[in-house]
Amino acid sequence: MGQAATALRNPAISIPRRFLQFIPGTLLLAVIGYAGKVTEQSIAAYGKAHHLTLPNIEYVLWAIVFGLIVANTVGVPGVFRPGVATYEFWLKAGIVLLGVRFLLGDIVRLGGISLVCVAIELFVAITLMTWLGRAFNLTPKLTSLLAIGSSICGVSAIIAAKGAIDADDEDASYAIAAILALGAFSLFAFPVIGHALGLSDHAFGLWAGLAVDNTAEATAAGALYSDAAGKFAVLAKTTRNATIGFVVLAYALYWARKSKAHVVAHKGAFLWQKFPKFVLGFLLISTLATLGVFTKPQVADLANLSRWAFLLTFAGVGLRTDLRQMRKQGLRPFVVGAVGEFAIAGVTLGMVAGASRLFAF
Repeated sequence: MGQAATALRNPAISIPRRFLQFIPGTLLLAVIGYAGKVTEQSIAAYGKAHHLTLPNIEYVLWAIVFGLIVANTVGVPGVFRPGVATYEFWLKAGIVLLGVRFLLGDIVRLGGISLVCVAIELFVAITLMTWLGRAFNLTPKLTSLLAIGSSICGVSAIIAAKGAIDADDEDASYAIAAILALGAFSLFAFPVIGHALGLSDHAFGLWAGLAVDNTAEATAAGALYSDAAGKFAVLAKTTRNATIGFVVLAYALYWARKSKAHVVAHKGAFLWQKFPKFVLGFLLISTLATLGVFTKPQVADLANLSRWAFLLTFAGVGLRTDLRQMRKQGLRPFVVGAVGEFAIAGVTLGMVAGASRLFAF
């Protein structure tokens, strides 16, 4: 996202040239994402034609795997990087458009459960990561970044918090590398665990939305389980994302009191700056769908556009994951992150399992 943002802010570059810089990488996202979709359909068609029962591996995983292969073999040349960095834009656009499939009644029904679970998850993640960071003698601000990233929305939260608490680039890199590595692991592990435990689509989606840090990986994990689970994962994850401004503000005030960060003069402006605006777009589209503004064909079209946006997103997740760089980051942040994430996953799984029995979902 840094290169993309720099290109847009540089007044020396004409507007047409700015957007032309994004074309190669965006096309690469589309090609890899579409290759994932074609692979899924081809395997399904082959199995049907030959009367074979083959595993249903959805395009989500194929797009990520193809992206990983490209990024960690030939690499991503510089001309593609600005466009590849737009994968977060496609993620947010996909989530906004996905709002057309959520009626407010469904959101309200899940909202109470989600809010309680999110509150517990936030407390557990922050407390546990802080304790582990101190136990493993990580730097205090690296510990803060790991706590913020694991409790809210992964890399986005770390980037938002880095400037707010004046953390070093090295600390942010360590935290991001740890979160990305664990997010990639969750894509493979969570669906297997969910199927082994026989979790419903609702329960698995809620668990993925609570336990997986990055929005892209949480959405992908839910979609790998089922289409319905993907919807619930987005809803639960969006609820977590909405807390980013408050949590980052709390940490900024904490470090400011210790005279190790800038003083936050206007708290309201700070909250608005850090608040993920795409959440509002999601709620707006959902409200319009609830009011019946869209016809059935329009709902289907918007839902398909959402899937196309996610196609580019998941390709970007793979292309932006450099396994070689992760190995250079050292072990302690990964140990802290791994132990903390496993514990958070266990706690949230217990919450979801209990809630599913209590509320019969």
